[in-house]
Amino acid sequence: MNLAQKIIKAHLVAGEMLPGREIGLAVDQTLVHDATGQMALLQFEALGFPRVKTRRSLIYTDHNTLQAGFENADDHAFLASAALKFGLHYSKAGGGICHQVNLERFAVPGEVLLGADSHTTTGGAMGELAIGAGGLDVAAAMGGRPFFLPMPEVMRVELTGGLPPWSTAKDVALEILRRLTVSGGRGRILEFTGPGLAGLSVPERATIANMSIETGAITAVFPADENTRAFLARQGRAGDFKPLAADPEAGYEAGLTIDLSALVPLAAAPHSPDQVREVAELAGLKADQIAIGSCTNASYEDLMAVASILRGRRLPPHLSLVVAPGSRQVLRELADRGALADLIAAGARIMETACGFCNGVGQAPRTGGVSLRTSNRNFPGRSGTADANLYLVSPQTAAVSALTGFLTDPRTFWPAPIIRPPERFILDDSLIIPPAPAEEAAAAVIERGPNIAPLPRFEALPDALEGEVMLALGHNVTTDDILPAGAHILALRANIPAISRFIFSNIDPGFAERLKKAGLGFVVGGQNYGQGSSREHAALAPRYLGLRAVIAESFARIHKANLVNFGILPLELADPGDREGLAQGHRLALDGLNLLKAGSRLTLKNLTTGRDFTLKLEVSERQAEMLKAGGLLAQAAGPGPSA
Repeated sequence: MNLAQKIIKAHLVAGEMLPGREIGLAVDQTLVHDATGQMALLQFEALGFPRVKTRRSLIYTDHNTLQAGFENADDHAFLASAALKFGLHYSKAGGGICHQVNLERFAVPGEVLLGADSHTTTGGAMGELAIGAGGLDVAAAMGGRPFFLPMPEVMRVELTGGLPPWSTAKDVALEILRRLTVSGGRGRILEFTGPGLAGLSVPERATIANMSIETGAITAVFPADENTRAFLARQGRAGDFKPLAADPEAGYEAGLTIDLSALVPLAAAPHSPDQVREVAELAGLKADQIAIGSCTNASYEDLMAVASILRGRRLPPHLSLVVAPGSRQVLRELADRGALADLIAAGARIMETACGFCNGVGQAPRTGGVSLRTSNRNFPGRSGTADANLYLVSPQTAAVSALTGFLTDPRTFWPAPIIRPPERFILDDSLIIPPAPAEEAAAAVIERGPNIAPLPRFEALPDALEGEVMLALGHNVTTDDILPAGAHILALRANIPAISRFIFSNIDPGFAERLKKAGLGFVVGGQNYGQGSSREHAALAPRYLGLRAVIAESFARIHKANLVNFGILPLELADPGDREGLAQGHRLALDGLNLLKAGSRLTLKNLTTGRDFTLKLEVSERQAEMLKAGGLLAQAAGPGPSA
């Protein structure tokens, strides 16, 4: 078997390992953060679980650390008290970005990690099967329920050769995106093999695993080898190591080979991570801002390389450079080794150890500005500036460009930095509060500020639906399109009535009001609808407003699961060309919904044009029953008042 199959087999509790069949996996670890954890903990409570049943569950405070009002601080108090009540670890603000800290302190080879964040895939660098999901799926897993997904294909990504100077793991990730695009990994796990692995450290592998989700892949997984053992030993966790690899004759459904020695510095141009070009082609583009950090590239190795390049040099006057270390450990290492002083002396602004600029919380570029970023997404408006142009680059390319003020091929700058990790990292977990004893937890009271709104309750699916197409869209609609990022919106993640006002607000500012007034409606999309983040609010808030079905050519995995979880029908056009016959304002009708089952074919009537269309419901029997009940919470709680 390949490595992915081995981990799946060891955790399989439901279904059969046959392509496309639904399987259920036992979950060892979960993680949520302060943009997804509020809903997940409210849902955990609503499902009636008294205490988490996983080996370890964690809450990280890393997304909503900007305290411009009471909302985020209230949310943090809620999360801290819920962690105490239900038995989770709680990482306080300042501890660092969830994926970086989890890799340093908690990831274990061979385990299944489920996280309410799409970039949970980062854990694949450690030989984990690390999968992003919606918060409701994570809440169920915290309560001991399996995580369900279709049995994936496994694509072998064979790495040969070694990276030349100035080519980096970020360039590997961008090369994969150049070849697979943002949808080429759908339904797949990317499994890395080959002699090129020997030259990639765990932090470098983490960058590649992190960005695998941008291809639409379920996750990525690396073997646990000598490099893994060395990383764990430096973290004081040598006892967590166990060797893991594919069998020599393992089979794969697809394959891709990358010669690392042939890679050159790359950049993803606006406005998609797969718009990849060589930096040399783009050289000379004037940069207004450079932002280094995020869960993709904020490790010790990344930032020590940046400090080495900037040491003794100054930034040009027109440029703003911000640096956000990925964890408290990284920040302390930079400080103790003088690298932090080098960054400051060069003119860099040091940001908090948090997601920050990556999810639009601070550091929005100027109007029409060019921002070079080491993060993983460059969707329109994600930075907080609607018309900004974001280019995704490696830390080394970003640092050299920071010295010139223009996007610069780093191969013009010598020598290339060589960074070696310390024998032992600074170990300080004082900002991570472990679970309290059961007796103390039983007496705990969850703190609920005014921003913690009750969960909406949804009614069962009726036998027939009739309503308007509220919005008709194209391919690769992202969850950022559905529910934008940004500080003012993220602060409302625990308040569905409030956050629902922003659904599709960057595309159609009147959408939320129109749908709420209509009471029931449909959205039409193209291929890969719902790509991007795991934010279940992109399904939950539209359902609150009255969205009952999305009709698309195909769906991204996490968003499709989220739609089902909240009772929204994810319907695929049997003939993709039929999408042209569905326009905003058309009135549609569906019936026979009480007979829904896995693989159902439905007739959609366009009452405006008189045309009929055939739709496919590609879900499992379990999901079909959930849809008829009105979603997972409605199914668990029984009939309740309509939202």
